[in-house]
Amino acid sequence: QVQLAESGGGLVRPGNSLTLSCAVSGRTVSRWTMAWFRQAPGKEREFVAGTRMSGSLTHHADSVKGRFTIFRDNPKNMVTLQMNSLKPEDTAVYYCAATARGLIASTIRQMNEYEYWGQGTQVTVSS
Repeated sequence: QVQLAESGGGLVRPGNSLTLSCAVSGRTVSRWTMAWFRQAPGKEREFVAGTRMSGSLTHHADSVKGRFTIFRDNPKNMVTLQMNSLKPEDTAVYYCAATARGLIASTIRQMNEYEYWGQGTQVTVSS
């Protein structure tokens, strides 16, 4: 049984950084497509960043490009989201997602392509 567990959320001031981690158990996911999504209050869940091809290819939403970076640590079966220069609009619950399928650039951003999800971790950016 595949389980995803996010950690690292919290309350930070605008401009600061935060690192989210997603630990995967139950399967080795080095060749899986992994992603982070987020959902702000009253809004739909949206794609943040994804990694495919064992980490050789990454994709980031325009809203976080240049500020957030997704990494994967295949030996540890983990995916990390480094978030810098955080803004109040980054406030949301962040979810880790995984699929055994090798998604392509046009589908990696689609929520319904992922069959495994974590419980989410709250990130609040406020002064």
